[in-house]
Amino acid sequence: MVLESSTLYKLIILYMLNKVNFPLTNAQLTEFFSEKNYTSYFTLQQVINELIDSHLISVETVRNTSYYHITSEGSETLGFFVNKIPGAIVDDMDIYLMENKYELRNEVGTIADYYKSATTQDYIVHCQVKEGQGTLIEINLSVPTKEVASSMCNQWKDASQDIYKFIMKSLMK
Repeated sequence: MVLESSTLYKLIILYMLNKVNFPLTNAQLTEFFSEKNYTSYFTLQQVINELIDSHLISVETVRNTSYYHITSEGSETLGFFVNKIPGAIVDDMDIYLMENKYELRNEVGTIADYYKSATTQDYIVHCQVKEGQGTLIEINLSVPTKEVASSMCNQWKDASQDIYKFIMKSLMK
């Protein structure tokens, strides 16, 4: 039985999300599909939206980045049809995930966002580094302007490791 292409793309996404213990971003999924020339960006976005609409994956958006998780319904569906994915594509996914797992996890594990304080005119910058289901570090900072908050969020990914190291060293004296 030959799969319809959109069905195959859905199974690929479900397989990838099922193989990792962290969410994948839209950019990460797009990178895989475009690197392998499986389909166009627009087709991929349509397939992702269909998976969300059918509750096979869920999405969380933070600062214009979409993070996708497989749902229990998605895992169950994948279980029924995983053997329909061609072996060469499974190999492509397994190799991609193995070669890029550290970078993929770091990209989605370092999160920064901000929001307007409910009690003051300040903005609260929320920075976090997650590993698996746990949180390594989480910091909330009050800053005076939206511009400062945005700048701090943009710097967090590059600075988080140094900040974590500094805090650990300072507290472990």
